[in-house]
Amino acid sequence: MLIAILLSTTLVSLIGFAGVLTLSFKRNSLQQVLVFLVALSAGTMLGGAFLHLIPESIESLGTDTTALLTLLSFCLFFLIEKILHWRHCHKQNCKIHTFGYMNLVGDSIHNFIDGLIIASTFSVSSYLGMTTLLAIVLHEIPQEIGDFGVLLHAGFTTKKALFLNVGVAFTALLGGLLGYYLSGFSQNIGSFLLPLATGGFLYIPTSDLIPELRKETHLGKSLLSFIIFLLGIVLMYSLRFLE
Repeated sequence: MLIAILLSTTLVSLIGFAGVLTLSFKRNSLQQVLVFLVALSAGTMLGGAFLHLIPESIESLGTDTTALLTLLSFCLFFLIEKILHWRHCHKQNCKIHTFGYMNLVGDSIHNFIDGLIIASTFSVSSYLGMTTLLAIVLHEIPQEIGDFGVLLHAGFTTKKALFLNVGVAFTALLGGLLGYYLSGFSQNIGSFLLPLATGGFLYIPTSDLIPELRKETHLGKSLLSFIIFLLGIVLMYSLRFLE
């Protein structure tokens, strides 16, 4: 299990290099690609939550406990986001690096939690771990591309932005190791960490990804984004037959 966790979190960490893709795309073309990646990410995360994590958690903990812990996890993600963004600058004369460093702090915590979630699901089953890994990978690609763009906009050089983005991404390894340690401390800890993953998989699409998709006003692109969103759900559903 440890090897699977280390390999999975390393893979997620290496997605930090996805930021270099921004250098080979024109801004408009990149934005169009990102919209479709966000749609796929939203579909896979919601599909993973409703079709895999929630049923598995109910089987282990029961309906009432799963519902309560998932709700608390959802609230926790909301609190974390509010804490990370409380110092965001909304004035034109702010120091340019402020939001860049805040983005790095937020991304490091985000990746750490990703590693924790991956480890907690692998502690339940390899199938659930791989399903969760797929959803996280598809979410991290547009996330890391966006983070790289933020760092460039904050005034960092391309080389430094890439170095920091990748370095921060490797906090997923630390989260994975902590999750592995916790699962070894108690065989049941993985079951109780599943609602943590579920809360994140519900909060991120509903608070961040779907609102971003709603900004698209072109009917054709909106419909295509919705179809790709559904494809993400179908992908998660199809994985049920591999269990």
